[in-house]
Amino acid sequence: MNTLASPKASLPLPAHQPLDDRAVRARTETMSVLALGRGLYEIEAESGATYLIDLEAGRCTCPDHIFRDARCKHIRRVAIEITEGRTPPPGKLALPCVDCGEPTFVDEDGPDADGPAYCRNHRIFSGDRVRDRETDDLLTVVAVSDRRADDVRVTAAETTVAEYGTNARYDGDVPVVGAVYPHATIGRNGPIPESLRVYVFPRTRLEKVV
Repeated sequence: MNTLASPKASLPLPAHQPLDDRAVRARTETMSVLALGRGLYEIEAESGATYLIDLEAGRCTCPDHIFRDARCKHIRRVAIEITEGRTPPPGKLALPCVDCGEPTFVDEDGPDADGPAYCRNHRIFSGDRVRDRETDDLLTVVAVSDRRADDVRVTAAETTVAEYGTNARYDGDVPVVGAVYPHATIGRNGPIPESLRVYVFPRTRLEKVV
């Protein structure tokens, strides 16, 4: 699992809204936030120091919270980033989309928590067009399974999808996808069945055409 921190940055102040000093610093200081799961967050402050925040308990390991029992700028920054969609809320993690690298939020206990993860633009469904990373061929998706490539067998080759020669560089613990090539052979009585054969690929071998 390779979780992503929000980009280290300062945030704009809201217009015409008075803020106390800690709220101003929560926005104007350069920080990044990393969701660790179970409602825990790690924040890298402008100084380079890192602090652990338990958001649901309202606790932070910074001196301002420990010694003054204050709702510090770090707790406030995590709450702001969640509200503005930069950081996942409790129960979710930020993972990089396999196809574009953009952060996508997934359930920390869900099937995507260990990857591969895909953003909204690169999730695939039946009927979508995809590109084979190995051959650059275009295909049409007919089925998306939750079974893993190291669990589905290729009958003709007497091996699993993961062990099939051209899939060697793709992880075996990813779901499989069934797809057909769009150039069916047409005979006198219609499409020839062999030309409509469904091929099975590890999900990470296919890239959605957007």
